Amino acid sequence: MMTPQSFSARSMPVPDGLEGMRVDAGLARLLGLSRTAVATLTDNGSVLVDGAVAGKSDRLHAGAWLEVELPEPKREPENRPEPVEGMTILFADSDIVAVDKPAGVAAHASVGWTGPTVLGGLAAAGYRISTSGPPERQGIVHRLDVGTSGVMLVAVSERAYSIMKRAFKYRNVKKQYHTLVQGHPDPSSGTIEAPIARHGSNDWKFAVRADGKHSVTHYDTIEAFQAASLLSVDLETGRTHQIRVHFSALKHPCCGDLTYGADPRLAERLGLERQWLHACSLGFAHPADGRWVEITSEYPADLRHALDVLNAH
Repeated sequence: MMTPQSFSARSMPVPDGLEGMRVDAGLARLLGLSRTAVATLTDNGSVLVDGAVAGKSDRLHAGAWLEVELPEPKREPENRPEPVEGMTILFADSDIVAVDKPAGVAAHASVGWTGPTVLGGLAAAGYRISTSGPPERQGIVHRLDVGTSGVMLVAVSERAYSIMKRAFKYRNVKKQYHTLVQGHPDPSSGTIEAPIARHGSNDWKFAVRADGKHSVTHYDTIEAFQAASLLSVDLETGRTHQIRVHFSALKHPCCGDLTYGADPRLAERLGLERQWLHACSLGFAHPADGRWVEITSEYPADLRHALDVLNAH
């Protein structure tokens, strides 16, 4: 039997209406659970009838004393309203709000994440966000990695949520990123078309795999340094970690991205504590009237510093 800290106890007499019913069927009806969930409880010894452990196929008798230990409801992650240092508002109206997301901030709460979130920062600033979407990510129409900075859009109205989710899904949004990668991609401008899937041995990583989802990245070299290249990147698809995975697969990982094979010595030399990757601009048709809106973000201090180091050598 599981520990009391993980369960809450329910005790009651068996109602007359459950007379003669199997334990799994009776408890499913009484507690609003599936028969599979009740079977799990009986297998764990969490169901007692008159003090004896009951099996799922045992029969219930009216008036017998029923004791059930139920798992505590799983707590959903919450976006705690708290100011986010360095996060600024780039655009806001009654339909959408665009933020300049700093590195080290998640788009929304998730299991295991205890740091700041964009949604928490917006709540602390008094913004009311769309209630559409899963509870922990209401209003989120696209995301940036925790370690990626730049423009991120959040829906305020329900109309905007629906329209912008479709716009991102059908690639009607122009997204431009800049990234500093190790070495010099050959050719200096091109397209990477390689499917991406979860890594396999590490669920939090992704990799180029034959069984992955179709993924396309277009890039162009802005400036070549001795040890690295600054690239402009346009995403045709929007897979998780797409830019990081694609350039890692080319043996030109984003500088500072130790997760995907970047050289820690170069990261230290450049003063990078995260991947050099910035969402520079976001262009889209406004959900209210269709006018084209383009929102831009400047490089933050840590990324500028890395470029300064490269320019000095």
